[in-house]
Amino acid sequence: MRAFLVVNPASRRGGQSGDAVRAELARLGVEIVQQWPSTGAVDAIVVAGGDGTLVGEIPRAIEHGVPIGLVPLGTFNDLARTLSIPLDIERACALIAAGHTRTIDAARVNGRCYVTEASVGLSSRLTRLQRPVDKQRFGLLAAAASLLQAVRFARPFHVEIVGGGQRTCLRAIQVTVANSPRFAAFIVDPTAAIDDGRLDCYCVELRSALDFFSIAAAIARRRRSAQGLRTFRAEEFEVRTRRPHRISADGEPAGTTPARFEILRNALRIFAPPP
Repeated sequence: MRAFLVVNPASRRGGQSGDAVRAELARLGVEIVQQWPSTGAVDAIVVAGGDGTLVGEIPRAIEHGVPIGLVPLGTFNDLARTLSIPLDIERACALIAAGHTRTIDAARVNGRCYVTEASVGLSSRLTRLQRPVDKQRFGLLAAAASLLQAVRFARPFHVEIVGGGQRTCLRAIQVTVANSPRFAAFIVDPTAAIDDGRLDCYCVELRSALDFFSIAAAIARRRRSAQGLRTFRAEEFEVRTRRPHRISADGEPAGTTPARFEILRNALRIFAPPP
C-alpha cells in the first residue's frame, strides 16, 4: 500500500506522535509519501490527527476515489469512537495495514465537508475560544473551561429551519446538524447512524434552568426528546438567521448563515472494523 500521510502537529498528540506513526506504518509495510504526487498512484490517505484534520482531506479522497485511514490524535476523536477505530497508534496503524474499509456518509455546509457535526451558536463560539496550545496541554479540561466561558456569553437568536417538508421558527442558543450519532465528546444518539443517508438537526432553546437540566438528563440517557430540545431528521436543511452567525464544522470555520446542509451519501471510505 502506498499512502499519503497528513500529520497535524497542532492536534492533541500530533506533535509528539507524528514520527511514531510514520515508523509504525513503515514497519507494517505501508509506503509513505509526504507530498501528493504529480504522477503515480496513491492507494490511501492516512490522517494522523483529530476530526478537524480529517475533514480537510475529504475532498481529495472523494476526487481520487481513495480511502482515508485515521490515526486518532485529537482531543475528542468522535469519528474514531463512532467507527470503533483504536485510539492507540499501533492498533490504528495495524487496522490501516489490514486494508478493511467501511463506507460512510459525509456532509457539506457552505461548500465545506464534515463527518460528525456542524453547529451555529454556543459550540461555534466555543470553537473560537479554544486555543490549540491549551487543547494540547489540558485536553478535555481545556474544552470544559471554554464551554463555561461560552455559556456565560450565550444569547438566544432567531432561527428558521427548513427540512423534511417542514418549516420551524424558534429562538435558540444552539443549532447542530449532525451526520454522526456521536459528537461533542459525550453526546450519543442511538437512533442515528453515520451511514443512514440522513442528517439530524438538534435545536436547543433553553428558556429556563429547568430546560438545562431536562436536556442534560436526556443526554445522559441517550434520548432525543427533552424540554427545550427540538430534533429533526432529513436529507438536507436550510438554516436562516436574522443576522449572519458563524458556523463551525468538526471544529473548523465553515462560513456563516444562511446555510444549506446536505448529506453526501456513501461518499467516503474509511479504514475501520466491520459495523
